[in-house]
Amino acid sequence: MLITGSLRSQDSLSNYHFHDFRDMDTSLRSTYPFVNYSKNNFEFFTKESPNFKTFYNKLDKLITKKEGKLNMYHIGGSHLQADIYTNDIRMDLQSRWEGLTGERGWVFPFDLAKTNNPGNYEFSSPNAWRGLRSVVHKPKKVGFDYGILGCAVTCADSAMIIKFKHDRTTSKPPMNHLRIFHNIGEFPYWLHFGEDELLVGRTVHNPELGSTDIYFTDYIDTFNLQFCRTRNEVPELEIYGFLMMNDEPGISYTAIGINGAGLYTYLRNIRFEEQLKTYPPDFFAYSVGTNDGNVPYKDFKPEVYKRNLEKMMQMALRANPDCALLLTVPNDSYYHRRYLNKNIARERTVIIELAKEYNMAVWDLYGLMGELGSSKTWRNNKLMRSDMIHFTFEGYHFKGNLYIDALLKFMDQFEEIETKNEENG
Repeated sequence: MLITGSLRSQDSLSNYHFHDFRDMDTSLRSTYPFVNYSKNNFEFFTKESPNFKTFYNKLDKLITKKEGKLNMYHIGGSHLQADIYTNDIRMDLQSRWEGLTGERGWVFPFDLAKTNNPGNYEFSSPNAWRGLRSVVHKPKKVGFDYGILGCAVTCADSAMIIKFKHDRTTSKPPMNHLRIFHNIGEFPYWLHFGEDELLVGRTVHNPELGSTDIYFTDYIDTFNLQFCRTRNEVPELEIYGFLMMNDEPGISYTAIGINGAGLYTYLRNIRFEEQLKTYPPDFFAYSVGTNDGNVPYKDFKPEVYKRNLEKMMQMALRANPDCALLLTVPNDSYYHRRYLNKNIARERTVIIELAKEYNMAVWDLYGLMGELGSSKTWRNNKLMRSDMIHFTFEGYHFKGNLYIDALLKFMDQFEEIETKNEENG
């Protein structure tokens, strides 16, 4: 692995010096000179980070010995529901190292919920489904205990079909284990996988969790799933998401995103933590804050933001105490397209405080963009849309490349630390 930094003090993560570029094309410096590339790294504010050391060791073992799995999560709002730059990250991590196919992880049928679906997979159905999103359909009002994805689709038909296939992506890991999250309690539905039904080895229902696990005797990469009632009077079918797994070593990269979501949205999802524990995270990136801070300056409460973010962090740590947490500072944005949003800098202060308290890392997107007002410059260079909140496709892909470069720098940093520790006995 290429080493790209130097340590002023081998026992201090915060003293590591990063080069501006690792794998990215250095001509970007002249293409986008307004970007502060020196800020593009996972920044630590403590002398050590036991959880990131554990994550690095697992990743290194996975790469060198082709042993193990890593579950990586990334949560946010509309930036994540679109799954553009997070799919770039996923494709890179599942193709960079030979023999590490990985798993697809969590997916949700946004198509059936009639909201924007990620472009890298497709759900279809001849049935009419009702879509529920916890941002719009508040849990207490609609009586739904949302899970980790914060969405649901429901249908009252006696027979339903859901089809899944990968689309417009190089990351198409096969699965031989599918977990469906659905109604809690008794599940009075018969399942059939069409032509692949012969590959179904066993099916396991979990009424307490509200899930069904299907184990296949061979790999599949699409499915055509039929649900049929086993009796006349049953509640309408509720689907909260699918988890796609296999027996291969590698990395899964799950994007969790709902348009308009803030930290408060996910904290209202009663079954979030319960479902997270069924597929525990080794790494969890938090990119939630754009909507939390999209309010007038006087209405933003940093202490509330900090409390909510800390609650989200603690859920991941309860699912896996060794989980590495990456706190990402939201991108610069304008409030109502006209007013500089000074709340992002206040969120950054909170994020750094939490990173210090928990020995975790920060990816300062706000800083590398150029800080306050920089989104206008990004818009003028066709990297952001006119709302100066969302990125263009080109902007999202650029953001994905920056993130991957920062992750690779982190790996180089910890490799150099390990090497120095070995040399010093």
